[in-house]
Amino acid sequence: MEGVEVLFERRGAAGLITLNRPHALNAFGIAAVRAMRPQLAEWANDPSITRVIIRASGERAFAAGGDIRAVYDLHQAGRTEEAIDFWREEYQLNAEIRRYPKPYVSLVEGICMGGGVGLSLHGKYRVAGDKYLFAMPEVSIGFFPDVGATHALPRLSGRLGAFLALTGARLGPGEGAAFGLATHRVPSAQLPSLLEALCLGKDVARTLAAFSVDAEANKLAPRVPLIDRAFAGATVERVLQNLDKEAAGQGEDAAFAKTQAAAIRTKSPTSLKIALEQMRIGATLDFAGAMRTEFRIVNRVARGHDFYEGVRAAIIDKDNQPRWNPASLADVSGAQIAAYFAPLAPPMQELPL
Repeated sequence: MEGVEVLFERRGAAGLITLNRPHALNAFGIAAVRAMRPQLAEWANDPSITRVIIRASGERAFAAGGDIRAVYDLHQAGRTEEAIDFWREEYQLNAEIRRYPKPYVSLVEGICMGGGVGLSLHGKYRVAGDKYLFAMPEVSIGFFPDVGATHALPRLSGRLGAFLALTGARLGPGEGAAFGLATHRVPSAQLPSLLEALCLGKDVARTLAAFSVDAEANKLAPRVPLIDRAFAGATVERVLQNLDKEAAGQGEDAAFAKTQAAAIRTKSPTSLKIALEQMRIGATLDFAGAMRTEFRIVNRVARGHDFYEGVRAAIIDKDNQPRWNPASLADVSGAQIAAYFAPLAPPMQELPL
């Protein structure tokens, strides 16, 4: 059904969700969120539906994220509050997926970034196809790792969460499986057969296990000790100092450190400091607390400068020359960052969960 952002189907014992904007890498807007929430609630209360499966049209992307162009356009039209409505309802959907009472299975093929992570990572089962590509690249556009990243990333091993949050690094199926972002690795050619088997109503865990194969080697594994050393820094400035020190050496570690430091230095200074603070406090928060924290942050970011400047540079003008404000890490104070995390004061309202 061309033009419909998300499709729903009852297929055997399964409720099947299909993200349906392949031309836009399945980026989704508030209409998709508002369609998914009541449908999930209906299936939760339907005894004939014993599992929910989410997949995407096309092979390039599961979902590249929320429709940030639409959010940008709303802000330009003076309708920022409507943009905040999108994040409110998206975060509520993320929480509903997290506590869903039936097995929720994501078949992730292609790009899975930003909002796509929120639609998949919090469900019980995440299946990585051959083209699986995970990233949280929000700091590149003056935003921050949201959709539950405040809870999920700090719980990855070592300092991997801080590494992903600050660099926007991309992980393939081998890394996704090794780090627990994917629960199963299934060859892309077998995904249609897996889908049909799941719809037959047999035990979900056993069916997934029957189709799973050993994941590829974790290409990032040799760099994990370096990541744990460098990204243990308590500040972004310290992380960069650590990386610069590593980069002064020889070999693959030095080259990797140089690349990561260079990548970080292109990001929004404010976003970087928000992201590292998320990693610090997120380890102490339950999922609901993390989502409320993200909604506090987004209320401030949506009324600021860097996010819209980042979208302009990456998507509107495509000059890839964002003019961040403040322009340097030194100009972003601890007090400024703390203000992003503070409780919301009227007329802003906390996230209802």
